[in-house]
Amino acid sequence: MKFENAIVLVTGANRGLGQEFARQALERGAKRVYAGARDASSVKLAGVEPIQLDVTKPDQVRAAAEKIGDLTILINNAGIASTGAFVSADAQAQLQNHLNTNLFGMLNLSQAFAPILAKNGGGAIINMLSLLSLVSTPVLGTYGVSKAAAWSLTNGLRQELRQQGTQVVGVHAGFIDTDLTRGFDAPKVSPESVVRQAFDAVEAGAEEVLADEPSRQIHQGLSSSVYLADILRG
Repeated sequence: MKFENAIVLVTGANRGLGQEFARQALERGAKRVYAGARDASSVKLAGVEPIQLDVTKPDQVRAAAEKIGDLTILINNAGIASTGAFVSADAQAQLQNHLNTNLFGMLNLSQAFAPILAKNGGGAIINMLSLLSLVSTPVLGTYGVSKAAAWSLTNGLRQELRQQGTQVVGVHAGFIDTDLTRGFDAPKVSPESVVRQAFDAVEAGAEEVLADEPSRQIHQGLSSSVYLADILRG
């Protein structure tokens, strides 16, 4: 799948990684790039078409699908992350909040656009996952659960949509150097590198991206039960 002349929708595209997805899509020759955000006026990148899109609101998702009937590449980037322990008083509310955006938001968009992608030749879906799809830490426990669920969803979508010719790419990365991780003192990969690797994978026909060394190490270590440890404590 090539980006040249593609019709692209990026969710959560008003800043950070989402903005970088939109910028590089334009750079690679996309015919049109829709930048979805809860507040469309917050999209400042020149050359994109802002669209109001809260991925947790089915009516806005339906409106986007009705508007973008020629879509060929969907980028499920929108996500939230907050800290909190599983045994804290608000753990269930925190988990539900994460699931609403990071899992059900991804599902909402994928369900809405899968028939459109099929009609347009198959296309591709990029799902932005995480290192914490693979392992967990108490610092970001409920976030990790939502991303693990999103990884499972991605793997299921890949199997379901393969027969219609839709390429589904899961992208794992640890801390990315954006506003979302500003409070974390840890090595961070650049958004430019993550997006470049994701787009290279789409164009190469690949299905999974391990975008930094921590993700590659954790992925390799799954067979040795690395997930039993707290990765932030070592």
